[in-house]
Amino acid sequence: MLTIRQMMLYLRKKHHISIKSTQAHALRNMGYYHGYKGYRFIRSPKRKIPFTTFDELLAINNFDMQLKALLYSRVMFIETALKSYVIEAVLANSHSENLNTIFNHSLTYYKTFTPGSDAYKRFFTKRMTLRGSINNTLKRDYGQHNQIVNHFFNNDREVPIWAIFESMTLGDFGTFFWCCNQDVKLYTSKLLHLPSNWDSDGELTKDIIFTIKDLRNAIAHNNVIFDARFRSNKISSRLIRLLQNETSVKNIDFQYIDAYIILIAYVLRKMQVTKTECKQLLTSYNTSKDILRTQIPSPVWNQILGSGTLNNMNTLRTFLTNS
Repeated sequence: MLTIRQMMLYLRKKHHISIKSTQAHALRNMGYYHGYKGYRFIRSPKRKIPFTTFDELLAINNFDMQLKALLYSRVMFIETALKSYVIEAVLANSHSENLNTIFNHSLTYYKTFTPGSDAYKRFFTKRMTLRGSINNTLKRDYGQHNQIVNHFFNNDREVPIWAIFESMTLGDFGTFFWCCNQDVKLYTSKLLHLPSNWDSDGELTKDIIFTIKDLRNAIAHNNVIFDARFRSNKISSRLIRLLQNETSVKNIDFQYIDAYIILIAYVLRKMQVTKTECKQLLTSYNTSKDILRTQIPSPVWNQILGSGTLNNMNTLRTFLTNS
């Protein structure tokens, strides 16, 4: 294990990165393995950034941290709101907050397929796996003395769906929604004011949940997000077309963080968040980008953010103004 001074020497000799002796604390605070190892490439280790100074590395680290600070509260707001909307839709469909009733009445998407077919088996299995995951979550929370869960268990009562949603991961929540019948999905789509011509089957909310999930988890675990490397799911082509049609931003590409800014701003407006607040998100994002642009070479900046980022954000601002 190298000391900080040895790591600094290693950066100079091995990677030809100029680092000042006074920057030892900056390297220590950032973490050599979290910092240099995490920020030395764009999306793939094969696309290494040709750093010449530690200042450039620090600039990207600062940009990444600013992004996480900027997006965390918005992503958490969206997660909470989506769960609230789905609870409302499920209660309207099942007329019960009991999980067993909800599973039997509302989590019946598998029934839309021919019994015994691959799709039927896939979603029936997904539904069973979800039930096991929920039980494990409740068991964990009970063991950790979660006040809400303990209240219901200690009084020999079923934990209501709203309390379960409080503990549920965003991934399990996405699976829960995916397993819901079409009535629940369409009800949720209506609450979100999603255009019916783009969401006739109610599946767009599921696409939104799973797209935001990767970003949310990356932020929560302090992983690198500046180059959108956190994406683990294939992005729905219909979601991309919806965003392009609704916002007029062309060629939205989720390999760039721009696309997530567009999605978040769009969803926030659908949730009736004010234009002013959405524009504040956009302004803060643009300010961070502009600062980064002065600190790293232009080719690297373009590789990180894409050559269309300026037009994208200008078009997004116009959408927010007119929405």
